[in-house]
Amino acid sequence: MQKVKLAVLLSSLVLILFYAMAVWYSSEPDTFDVMAEANQAAQGVKPAVGYTTTHTLVHVTEVLLHKSGGYISNDLLPPFSMLDNMPAWEFGVLEMVRDLALSMRTDISRSQSQSVENSFLKLAQPKLNIDHRSWAVPAAEDEYAEALRLLRSYRQALNDPNNRDHQFYARADNLRDWLKAVEKRLGSYSQRLSASVGQDRLNTDLAGDAQARQSTNTPAELMIKTSWWRIDDEFYEARGASWALLHFLKAIEVDFADVLAKKNATVSLQQIIRELEATQQTVWSPMVLNGSGFGLLANHSLVMANYISRANAALIELTELLSQG
Repeated sequence: MQKVKLAVLLSSLVLILFYAMAVWYSSEPDTFDVMAEANQAAQGVKPAVGYTTTHTLVHVTEVLLHKSGGYISNDLLPPFSMLDNMPAWEFGVLEMVRDLALSMRTDISRSQSQSVENSFLKLAQPKLNIDHRSWAVPAAEDEYAEALRLLRSYRQALNDPNNRDHQFYARADNLRDWLKAVEKRLGSYSQRLSASVGQDRLNTDLAGDAQARQSTNTPAELMIKTSWWRIDDEFYEARGASWALLHFLKAIEVDFADVLAKKNATVSLQQIIRELEATQQTVWSPMVLNGSGFGLLANHSLVMANYISRANAALIELTELLSQG
């Protein structure tokens, strides 16, 4: 009888420990001041054009790897392997990091389409594309850490007045191209979050082009509904992506200030930032609720979809402003 009591006590203690660790590892990082962080990293030297955006990319990736509990998407042991909200959050952040790193490699760091790729970004960007769940040979954290080292080298080169081989071109076309990629990302999140309640949707895949074709036929009406097991994952992935994008846009406001002012688009960017800030409000419920829209219970996914859709609509308007002469 004594052994049974001891076993029950030990099991209870293990469960309590696992729960405490799960809460700690699932704590989302706070937002940070991008200008203050960049000025601190510049160590008293005035940040060059592009320094704030590059440092924000670096710092967001550092937070991804070194937040409470570190990076857990590829952990195999419990309780980490049993958590899914934080790995989904991490993946959302990583997707935004990948998009910005790719845009910096292909567009922002190059003066024209025929120019040579930046040597640091050419090596850093592929390392961010490794499977986020890879745990060995190579481990995801090791590849991301190496990408960080290269991004820091690029950041340092930008602030060196004697180094003219590494540039950041704050032009309207470069900003517009990156924002176009962000539009698609936010549109996807909005659709996936809205599917939490299930919807009958008309198939608009070929709308707008009478001659358009697709590989295989699909029904004229589609029933779209997120699996019950995926609802919280979709929510936290969108929340992580919004967290990262929020900081990137604040950095863009600094480095592209002249471009935005010329297009009278600064206030448009600030409105997008405000919508994304709303996505980071505290979730007071112990779980992501999935009420039926106008039902008795809240639907956190639809609330998140609302903020992201509003941000995306403003983003589309911003890209149109940047396209105008």
